[in-house]
Amino acid sequence: MKLRNKFKSLLENLKLANKFNLLLILIFLSSVLISGTILSDLLQERAKEEVTSSADILIQTMRSVRDYTTQEIIPLLEPKQETSSVFIPQTVAAFSAREVFDNLRKNPKYRDFIYKEAALDPTNLRDKADSFETDLITLFSKEPATQKKSDFRTFPTGKTFYIARPLTIEDPSCLQCHSTPDKAPKSQIEKYGAQNGFNWQLHKTVFAQMIYVPADQVLQSAYQSWLLIMGILISIFTLVLIIINFLLKKAVIKPIMQMSKIAQAVSTGKANSDFEQKSNDEIGTLAASFNRMKSSLEIAMKLIAQKNQKNN
Repeated sequence: MKLRNKFKSLLENLKLANKFNLLLILIFLSSVLISGTILSDLLQERAKEEVTSSADILIQTMRSVRDYTTQEIIPLLEPKQETSSVFIPQTVAAFSAREVFDNLRKNPKYRDFIYKEAALDPTNLRDKADSFETDLITLFSKEPATQKKSDFRTFPTGKTFYIARPLTIEDPSCLQCHSTPDKAPKSQIEKYGAQNGFNWQLHKTVFAQMIYVPADQVLQSAYQSWLLIMGILISIFTLVLIIINFLLKKAVIKPIMQMSKIAQAVSTGKANSDFEQKSNDEIGTLAASFNRMKSSLEIAMKLIAQKNQKNN
């Protein structure tokens, strides 16, 4: 309450120009805060859409590689694998997709991108799901209607945006290599062992297709854009504030101060000056009213003087 009273007292003691300046500054700060918040949200959303688009394109590309491997490569290599004692990893769609993506990462532009078919119990341990990916696979298993999850994730190398999609065992031929070790090709057991990648079941989600897109650069770019636009807005608001303040002083404050000086002079008996009426606005109307009041005062003073002379 005391603070409120002090502020009220301070406000009452401010000159008119300072009150206008205070009001303009409050409007300026409110405008900057509101516009800055809205702009930040828009730029962040745009940055998220940008990384989402990149991640979506890459994950769809990897799905196409998997489909191509399943439909075109496996039928060509299966006969050769059946007659050979050597396991051919290219017959595994996940292996093909991972190799294609690793080749893509040789391009510096995609060096920090990550593709992984994270599995709870993979044949190749490089595809072993970490705790974060395990939770996603569990979610996909419990909620079959959920076909996509995406959000930001922080790695030691920086912030990344991920897209995760469930991969479900729908092809019975997959169980030939992943049901039990005794049914798997001997060349597969020799290469990867008999401990991992088995007991998979049809129509079960056992792994998630993951794509990680570095987001730090995009988010930093959005932040720099925000700083640039906010700098421009602040400059414009500041310029507008200066112009309004200048016009306010010239059109309102200065005429009022002049009228105040003349009114003070008139009140002490100095009636030689008239109130200047340079416009037809409210200030001009006020000046005309003061001039009429001054004229009325002069007439009244003359009548009083004449009456005093008669009485003397």
